[in-house]
Amino acid sequence: MFARFVARRYLFSPDSRSVVNLISGVSVVAVAMPVAAMIVLLSVFNGFESLVRSMYSAFDADLTITPAEGQSFACASLDTAAVARTPGVEALSFLLEQSALADHEGRQAAVAVRGVDAAYFDVLPLDGALRGSGAGRDGDPRLVLGTALARQLGIRRADEPVDLYAVRRGGFSSLLPVANYSRERVAAGGFFSLDLDTERRYLLAPLALAQELFDREGQASALVLRLAPGADAEAARRAVSAAAGDGFRVATRLELRASFYRIMTYEKWGIFCIGLLVLVVASFSVVGALVMLVVEKRRDIATLRALGADTALVRAVFRAEGLLICAWGALLGTLLGVGASLAQQHLGLIELPADSFLTSSYPVEFRPGDLVAVLAAFAAVALVLSHFTVRSMVKKHAIR
Repeated sequence: MFARFVARRYLFSPDSRSVVNLISGVSVVAVAMPVAAMIVLLSVFNGFESLVRSMYSAFDADLTITPAEGQSFACASLDTAAVARTPGVEALSFLLEQSALADHEGRQAAVAVRGVDAAYFDVLPLDGALRGSGAGRDGDPRLVLGTALARQLGIRRADEPVDLYAVRRGGFSSLLPVANYSRERVAAGGFFSLDLDTERRYLLAPLALAQELFDREGQASALVLRLAPGADAEAARRAVSAAAGDGFRVATRLELRASFYRIMTYEKWGIFCIGLLVLVVASFSVVGALVMLVVEKRRDIATLRALGADTALVRAVFRAEGLLICAWGALLGTLLGVGASLAQQHLGLIELPADSFLTSSYPVEFRPGDLVAVLAAFAAVALVLSHFTVRSMVKKHAIR
């Protein structure tokens, strides 16, 4: 208590204005900036992570059932009634996905054709990203293309025809190469806007058309499920897996892109470590302030010794001074970082310099857990630096 009282007097007393106090103030700002920067950087990363997750969620269902062996299965071989009765399952849809070649007036592109049934848009609603209709929605036989794919093929409006080519199953003849491919001509009906990779790659078609194109009558490559809001995905996965049987695999959305999400986590904490390194370097300004303070207060130290203070108490005074400087820096940095993050999150002050994103401003998402991690790491750095600096300086000046 006494040590903290003396430390506060050294920092705030109106009779204690000197170069050391100015340096202490600069130290507060010096540690506040990296703290604020770390909070903002992590919040920006969270925002982009959430944006990417939301874009992928438009094409990745809550649960996906695929065959344990092979690329497709007979729709009748899966007990969809038992799956639909599973607690937490709200909607389900068959889909058939396979590679093909799309051609429009001589402009071609390799695409992944995803054949979907009428229930697909109940499982994966694309209302916010879809313009027009198609892909079996309300019985519409037309295609739905990504906007980037449409530009690549030169399609500017709906109802323009697209030729789809797929390799026929079975033997391959070099004498009649045209006979090796199945062809379907379908009009474009709508366009969707998501991330650029998905827009360039995917094309939605009615399930019946995809089955005919790929010669897989009555078959599907997956059954996708939508869960009720708040449902436990892992518990639902286990229940659906039991209902589907041993011949099928069930994966959650996170499991479908486990490697991608793992890499994003590594990147986030890599950014955290780099920011922490900058914070450690900035914290050495506190070391300089403490060194100068110990040198300036040598007479006060002698007075304390004369009054009976031991070395531990003297060290505690200056250690409290260092921690007080760090605490004020952390408080200022927290106010700046949290304030800037929340302002961008709710007001969108800084806009993205591109029109191809689904958001007009930099996505930011402040998470209290990141604030706790930053402050905990900074507290550890402040404790270590203050302890060793004071221990070295007080011993150096022969306070025995």
